[in-house]
Order: sequence, then C-alpha cells, then structure tokens
Amino acid sequence: MSVLTSILSAAFQLAGSQRGSFSILLYHRVRPTRDPLMPGDPTAHTFRRQMTALARHANPVSLADGLALLDAGTIPPRTFTVTFDDGYADNATLAAPILAECGVPATFFVATGFLDGGRMWNDTVIEAVRRLPDGVHDFSDFGLGPRSCVGDASRLTLSRDIVKAIKHRSQRERAELAGRLGYGLALPDDLMMSTAQVRCLADAGFEVGGHTVTHPILSRLPPSEARSEIEAGRRRLQDITGRPVRYFAYPNGQPGEDYGHEHAQMAREIGFEAAVSTRRGLASVASDRWQLPRFAPWGEPAHKFLARRLLEFRASD
Repeated sequence: MSVLTSILSAAFQLAGSQRGSFSILLYHRVRPTRDPLMPGDPTAHTFRRQMTALARHANPVSLADGLALLDAGTIPPRTFTVTFDDGYADNATLAAPILAECGVPATFFVATGFLDGGRMWNDTVIEAVRRLPDGVHDFSDFGLGPRSCVGDASRLTLSRDIVKAIKHRSQRERAELAGRLGYGLALPDDLMMSTAQVRCLADAGFEVGGHTVTHPILSRLPPSEARSEIEAGRRRLQDITGRPVRYFAYPNGQPGEDYGHEHAQMAREIGFEAAVSTRRGLASVASDRWQLPRFAPWGEPAHKFLARRLLEFRASD
C-alpha cells in the first residue's frame, strides 16, 4: 500500500462517521508533467493517485446523484464528486480517461467562447510571460513598474502579479492588456477543448455544465449582460451535446465578490437545477442549491490534501 493510500485510508476512517453532506472537488487542469508557471495544477500521475485512492476509500458519485442523496437524506459518509472548470483540452485528453479508469463520475463546466482555438486572458498572460526574453521589462500598464524576468521563479511571481492586478478590471481592459503583453509572441491556440471533445465527454457519460460564454466577473456586468452570458453559454452547450445542461459554475466563484444573490436567482430562473461557487465547504441539505460550496485540492502535497479533506468532513460534525 502506498503512503498516499495509507494516509487516505486513515483519514477517511477518522471522518467515517460524517453523514448528511458531501464534498465537491474543484479542478481546472491536469498536466502531463509539472509546469513551473502553474505549480498548482496536478500532473496526470498525481491526479491518478488521488482518484485511485479516493475511489478505493470513499464514495464517488455524480453531482446529480450526490444532490439526490442529500434530498433523500441517505448520503453515505465520505461521499465526493469531481468538477472541472473552464474547459481545458487536457480535461478531455488526460483527466477524463483517468476518471473513467477509476470509475469516478465528473462534471465539466465549460466556458463556450474559448472552444475551438480560443484562449482565456489569464492564459495569454501566463504564456506571454513564459516567452518573454530574459531581462527587465516595464509593466507600468499593469500597475507593477519595471520587473526582472529571468528564470522560472521570477516568471511565476510576475505572471501571478499581473493576473492579480487585472483580474477584476473590465472584460475589455483585461483582454486589451493581456493582448498587449502577448503581442508579437507565438502563443498556443490548443489549450481549450474543441466542440467535438465536449460532445465526446457527454457521450461518455460525463456531465457538462454551464460556465458562461466569456468567463466574465458577473458582478461587474449590467444584469442584462450577465443573464445573456449565462443563458447563451447554456444554450450553446445544449446544442453541442444534445442534452439538457443542468448545472452552472460561477466564473471565479466567490460569493459577494464575483457574483451576487441576483446571479444565483438568474441561474435558477434560466433553468439550472443547481450551481456551484468557489466558497470552501461541504455541500449539505442546508446549502443553497444555487450556491453550493466546493473544495480545491489542487496544488497541495498529499499530506495537506488529506489533512484538508479530513478537516472538511469533520467541520460540520
């Protein structure tokens, strides 16, 4: 038995008495090898170890089944479901085969505006910083001033600082600044899924959920634009998959900052059966069905991953 499996087993034995709630795990990407500019993303090896151990010692369910078990009051302890946000191509090429191999259901929340060759603004920043020539560059447009860009450590810090600096600016300004940073650089155009890959995920039995069209900060949009983003993304995914799109994930997802109660009401009125945030916690019968909490295990060593899992389960004892 591996160290990871042993710790998982012990953690879940301690948390085994917890009933009436389940954990919704949040991921974004699974990479073939470690990326020094995105060290929080698990590699395929790490993700397989996590899913194998969780499937062996916990109870994997689909989001739909988890919510149904909550409603019925019959959800067993150590129950979890897996979700992915944004719609990266590695969700289809790396994560989905591992999930299928381990027998773990998952929901993929897809921002439709980036399918078939698009690129999210934060990835433009990261990939541009990755390709900048060594030296000192002026980032005054981002409110950062001159910064050294030499080696992975400085590039990691710089990309994070730029993303943080412009994350809550308007969509137009974010796109303009990111585009200016990447101007003249050969940036990748294969980071996101194709429509065919989204369709294949649905055909394979995975849930596909809405995540707007362009991944805006909903709280920064006029209500009519926010509703249009949510509705149009859902409609496009239903056209692609030929299936109802039942669940929604708020972009960025912090309640009160990235979206408000009015957006939860929109999701409900538009026809979503539930929606997920990025607020930390367990989903329980007391949770607002259109503001469900999630737990993000990516970016943590095994012992921290397991310690947080245990704390999550025991927090609502």
